[in-house]
Amino acid sequence: MNSEDYGYHRPVLLKESVDGLNIKPDGIYVDVTFGGGGHSREILSRLGENGKLFSFDQDEDALQNAIDDPRFTLVNQNFRYLKRYLRFYGVKEVDGILGDLGVSSHQFDVAERGFSTRFDAELDMRMNQAGELSAYNVINDYDEADLRQMFYMYGELNNAGALANTIVTARKNAEIKNTDQLKLVLSRFLPAHKSAKILAQIYQAIRIEVNQEMDVLKEMLEQSLEVLKPDGRLSIISYHSLEDRLVKRFMKNGMFEGEPEKDMFGRFEVPMKQLGKLIIPTDEEIALNNRARSAKLRIAEKK
Repeated sequence: MNSEDYGYHRPVLLKESVDGLNIKPDGIYVDVTFGGGGHSREILSRLGENGKLFSFDQDEDALQNAIDDPRFTLVNQNFRYLKRYLRFYGVKEVDGILGDLGVSSHQFDVAERGFSTRFDAELDMRMNQAGELSAYNVINDYDEADLRQMFYMYGELNNAGALANTIVTARKNAEIKNTDQLKLVLSRFLPAHKSAKILAQIYQAIRIEVNQEMDVLKEMLEQSLEVLKPDGRLSIISYHSLEDRLVKRFMKNGMFEGEPEKDMFGRFEVPMKQLGKLIIPTDEEIALNNRARSAKLRIAEKK
């Protein structure tokens, strides 16, 4: 793939994540985060004429990247509906599932989508542009307790209470309509030497809430166990500790919290086997694509 093919989104850990699927030429695979299609194209390049690939993306903008290939089907839906749409296409089991979580380069770079701290834009942050809940609704309608919980849980911000109180106080005078207004309201929490990092945490919290990212990820992972064949592979790239924690725990013991129940002999069965160690991008990849710097790849196989 040439560098000019990466205009929409440069795929992260491309070879490593697709290698992790252990592609069978006649297998059935799923890319739950199509985006610019980089990972999907790599999967297709390794499939034979009888192989099949189903890719999911809820963002209408991703449809422009659809691949003209009889082996390929693009499902314009959130990956929380993984099992439902595979059944719709008559597929009960698959050989592998790949997910590249987070926001695509395209979503960051289109200013009006509101994902990037670099631009002024309306408070949006919807990955599905038809979704009802936007960042505007969260900032202007959520009560103080919900805002505090959001910033603490999803932004991992210790001053979540002060952030929430400041927003609620400010919006009594006027609606907070765009990202520049939000930055102005929160300016006292944004010292110059740390503003980029703190803003990223604030935006992350709002984006996760708007798109229900943690709930959606849990649903997809649980469904992956239902649709993967025995020895089927799960290859997941995450970008922040909240996602990675869920993926790691699920691959380790099939649960998001707690530990599996042991039998009378102190043994327990887990549904997946973790393969290899955590994989992170090389310095060379990060130099080419700065957004790869926080990526973590984990691979597991269904027992």
